[in-house]
Amino acid sequence: MSLSDDELERYARHIVLREVGGSGQKKLKAAKVAVIGAGGLGSPALLYLAAAGVGHLRVIDHDTVSLSNLQRQIIHKTSATGRPKVESARETLAEINPHVAVDGRNTRITEANASHLLDGVDLVLDGSDTFATRTLVNATCAAAQIPLISAAMSQWEGQISLFDPARGGPCYACIFPTPPAPGQAPSCAEAGIMGALAGVMGAMMAGEALKHITGAGQPLRSEMLIYDALWGETRKIHTRARPGCPVCGG
Repeated sequence: MSLSDDELERYARHIVLREVGGSGQKKLKAAKVAVIGAGGLGSPALLYLAAAGVGHLRVIDHDTVSLSNLQRQIIHKTSATGRPKVESARETLAEINPHVAVDGRNTRITEANASHLLDGVDLVLDGSDTFATRTLVNATCAAAQIPLISAAMSQWEGQISLFDPARGGPCYACIFPTPPAPGQAPSCAEAGIMGALAGVMGAMMAGEALKHITGAGQPLRSEMLIYDALWGETRKIHTRARPGCPVCGG
């Protein structure tokens, strides 16, 4: 797979990175990445994946744009209010990088369609906001041996990890085997969310994706990074597969 003159200029700052180079940029161009949710996390992740030249992006979201989204969901404009998020996202991404193919799926991911929606992709980024969706995406990825970058956030704090049991790491269910107790994990509408936190965490998701695809650096496999925006602190915790995990087998 070759890069055009336009692409060579567009991605020049990547190509001069020794960890990426021309070969890494070609890997990005060949990659197929699915992003669950074009909301707070998915918006910045999609923007940076497209700008980086990830060749095929599959955007999965069933929601429409509302005014309350715009405080953090930066892929959408005020004029997109009321429109499907996948349509709004596709238009924005086309303006950012016409070399990227965007496949918008205006549907909710369910047990009935999850395998179909994620079929053929090399990597999944999960920016969904419910435990049920995260566990479903994790189970689907584990069964298909697709690496999964999952992030979550609330108020001022976010977390991110790469779940990749096929390559020795734990899956999401190893770390979070049971749903949170009622009231323990309130939604953004209930608890609030600092808008720029979504940008930080979504950009981290894109960064982990670029590392995974190109083979650069050390991915967050078997580690979880926690970022506290209120106090400007980050910390990492080691994670490991849970013996007997019903999803990945530990």
